[in-house]
Amino acid sequence: MGRRRARAFALQALYQADMLGVDSAQALGTLWATQLESEGLTGEPADPDEVAFAEKLIEGVSTRLEMVDRQIEQASVNWRLSRMPLVDRNILRIAAYELLMSKDVPASVSINEAVELAKTYGDKDSRAFVNGILDRVAQQTGRGGRGKGRKSKKRSS
Repeated sequence: MGRRRARAFALQALYQADMLGVDSAQALGTLWATQLESEGLTGEPADPDEVAFAEKLIEGVSTRLEMVDRQIEQASVNWRLSRMPLVDRNILRIAAYELLMSKDVPASVSINEAVELAKTYGDKDSRAFVNGILDRVAQQTGRGGRGKGRKSKKRSS
């Protein structure tokens, strides 16, 4: 699984940081300690590649949080970031960071992985919500999206 599990670890740490009001790196450290003490939440300890990728995501989201959050808010319609469910908000942060800063990861991969996280950890509406916002983020950043290359239709009143 590799990067998919690493994204799930990053999501768990970001969620914990939001819930407890702690630093996300500290939350990730607690997650790794839990992994060492038992089999953790995923059945087996993280391998070194998963650890490295999760840490890269956490550091990237944390150091560019304002930029990532601003991009998400620009792409969301009628949703302030503070009102989004914690799980969805943190899934969006991970994927938006990848769309903005990880040019080596195709936009479709970032979006699809976020949708899978939303299916696993979110509620029944999370998948569509995450997919719609990330599609707009991809459009705004020039990395794709359904609207790329199309002329937008203007609604007549």
